[in-house]
Parts: sequence; structure tokens; C-alpha cells
Amino acid sequence: MFLCYLMLILGGLFVIGSIFAFFAMYGTNDFRLLNIGKIFGTFFISVLLLVVTLPSLKYVVLKEYDVVSGKCVIEIDSSGRSSEADFKMLDTDEIFSFKDIPALDAYGKSIPYYCKVTVPKDHMVEISYKIYDFKTRKLIVPK
Repeated sequence: MFLCYLMLILGGLFVIGSIFAFFAMYGTNDFRLLNIGKIFGTFFISVLLLVVTLPSLKYVVLKEYDVVSGKCVIEIDSSGRSSEADFKMLDTDEIFSFKDIPALDAYGKSIPYYCKVTVPKDHMVEISYKIYDFKTRKLIVPK
């Protein structure tokens, strides 16, 4: 979620910066090919960032969420400073990633859980998850 907001802010700043740079170049009559390439490259990347993030942001602001639920397998990677978990939904073949997941008693490909993952309508950003015991459907880890 943080990455989505960061990309949105950077995209907006780069669009504004490239427009100012273009007007500054136009005002000084410094039309070198390298300057034009830098400005259009920055503008293209910033528009691409906005195109990727704005649809998800629209769904987040309007609170239009989908809940993907079903049998899942959780793989936890704790090699860095914080642990990262990949939720592989077996029914829909989707993979969702979350950081700083609490420790589970058992995890891996052989341990199935029942998971509910809340995502926007376009399924681009993960919002929250709930992990249930597969057999009893008791809540193990809410987030």
C-alpha cells in the first residue's frame, strides 16, 4: 500500500518537474537533443507511474473492495530484517504478498489454511488478510 502511494506522489512530482523543465528550456532557447530526451523520458515515466497507480487509488478511496477467500498456502521468507509472506490462493491461482506477518505455528506447501484477502477491484494492491484454520475455520491471525 505504501508503495502505491509513493509511486503516485513520485509520478505527480515528475510530471510537474518535467513541465517546469520544458518551460525553462523553452525560455532559455536551449533545445539540445539530450535535454529534450531527458524531459520527455521523465514525462513518459511519470505518466506511466500515474497510469499504474490511479485506478487502484480510485478503488481504495471509494472503498470498493473484493474479498478473495479460499484454501491458501503461506510461504514466509524471513531472510531480511522483516518477514514477508506470500499467500498463494489455490482456488484462484493468485499470489498476494504481505510484510511483517506474525509467526504461525506451521507454514509451507504442506500446511493449508483458509484465507480471506481484501484487495481493491483491480487486485493490484493488497489491503488486509485474515488467516483461518482450514478444518475448524477458527480465526488464527487477523490483520
